[in-house]
Amino acid sequence: MISVLGSVWALLLGTLLIMLGNGMQFTLIGLRGDIEGFSAGALAVITSGYYIGFLSGARVTPILIRRVGHVRVFAALGSFMSAGLIAFPLITETWAWTPLRLILGFCMSGVYVAAESWLNHAATNDTRGKILSAYMIAQTLGVIGAQWLLTFGDAATSVLFIVASILVSLSFGPILLSATPTPAVSVARPMSLRQLFGIAPLATVGTFFLGSIYATQSGMGAVFGTQIGLPTPQIAFFVAMLFAGALFLQYPIGWLSDVLDRRKLIFAAAAMGAGACALGLMTDGRSEMLFVAAFLAGGVTTPLYSLFLAYANDDLPADDMPAASGGLVFIFGLGAIAGPLLSGWAMQSLGPHGFWLVLTLTFAGIALYALYRMTQRPAIQVEDTDSYLTVLPTTSPVAVEVATSWAVEQAEASQDDPPAE
Repeated sequence: MISVLGSVWALLLGTLLIMLGNGMQFTLIGLRGDIEGFSAGALAVITSGYYIGFLSGARVTPILIRRVGHVRVFAALGSFMSAGLIAFPLITETWAWTPLRLILGFCMSGVYVAAESWLNHAATNDTRGKILSAYMIAQTLGVIGAQWLLTFGDAATSVLFIVASILVSLSFGPILLSATPTPAVSVARPMSLRQLFGIAPLATVGTFFLGSIYATQSGMGAVFGTQIGLPTPQIAFFVAMLFAGALFLQYPIGWLSDVLDRRKLIFAAAAMGAGACALGLMTDGRSEMLFVAAFLAGGVTTPLYSLFLAYANDDLPADDMPAASGGLVFIFGLGAIAGPLLSGWAMQSLGPHGFWLVLTLTFAGIALYALYRMTQRPAIQVEDTDSYLTVLPTTSPVAVEVATSWAVEQAEASQDDPPAE
């Protein structure tokens, strides 16, 4: 494992640094927005702007890379990101923050496309699974570590924004100095939503709802914390718990997905998420149970994304999987745009716990639809399913397609292995 990581350490270090900076700005928007008197609705619009940019970047960046190359695109997007982070405290107005967040989302998505194509180029068939796992862990640790860094500064000043900008700028050094140019990125054209729904209705509907959940957790979690009066260290800890749960629950759920009917596991995970959010809804804002609720609710979100991708692929030939995965990435982005707008409206109309109410109902919607789908068709035999995909919702279509191909290879290899005597 050490030798495998030695070949991509610079890419992993760069990923960790950029996630530290990007993770800081997500929480900083909520903290500084509260100080500036932004309403929950305004912050919801700003959050949705990020995901509009993110969805656009995933479509446009491969075209840019084919025209001018990885290095130029990567360096340009990094410069725009760094400048955008510094600009936030200079113009503290909703009309300015929304396009700034859109630009950051676009750049971050493009950075993922370039970095993940480099990562895939550096991997071999034997090392691809380990490298993907290390990449996902680096991303998650970066977001969690970013919350710890927030406790060392004051969101009312420019210091934390400057620190985030410095981290993003530093992240490009190890990547650009070590990575070699790769072939032009080729991302499959996403499958149409109508065709995707016809083939995999549960994965399509569930992924849309999950996009709403993920964007609400990551974008509005800090807003919730400020509205109930938590101090900055506790807000940072609350947001960190939303991501920390995935580190502990991803692999147990992944193991279960390869031995159980995935629809039952989707139902169980969504029901667990709904229960955790209901706990948060009933919990006093300063109770320790608030952090338990965040840990469990965030912990099932990322595994559910991987489950939907894997479940959709179970019904598809290998040639159609990249297009289907691209369609699910797109519909996840649509849900991510809608989620903060809905939760922001609920928080502005019903108070801070509108955050938990929206999450509870959305998780419950996934669970109920999974139950319904179980009545519409028989279960796929476990031995006929593909391997579970360990993929984060923040990854680009490049990583999703790579993980899909790797999972298919693993499933085919396991089927070809002779049974033990």
